Amino acid sequence: MTGLVEQIVRLLDVRLLDPLEVLLDGDDAVEAIRDLVRLRARRWADTMEHGDDRTAVLTAARLIATLYPSDRAFDPPPDWWTSPLGQAVALRAGHPWSESVSYAVAGAMLGITRQGVHDLVRRGRLPRHPDGGVPSGAVRDRLRARKNEETP
Repeated sequence: MTGLVEQIVRLLDVRLLDPLEVLLDGDDAVEAIRDLVRLRARRWADTMEHGDDRTAVLTAARLIATLYPSDRAFDPPPDWWTSPLGQAVALRAGHPWSESVSYAVAGAMLGITRQGVHDLVRRGRLPRHPDGGVPSGAVRDRLRARKNEETP
């Protein structure tokens, strides 16, 4: 399993399946659902990594809405962006619910320090957002360019 698949399975286990197992007193149906989740997690990861942009973003949005339910907009801490799921979301959507991100979040998304982002902005390699921080789409575009350089 890839890191992305493992993270999706682990999160679904902890947030959904473990509580369901407690409520159902260890019913065998939960194990069948775990098997199904492992199969689907591979599909979701493949879609986010290799599918078309629209489908990848919709898949990521469904997972985020399920795994991180809240009445507020999704705003994970900077270190979430360094996780396999965070990296997949950053690459495909940038920050899906925010037009701009702080230098700290941009750094986490790019795998560099906040100072590194500041330097990129100062040198004109990343634009500054008028409301502060940097545009989420610019971070996504930089990640995509990096990935395209790595792909032969």
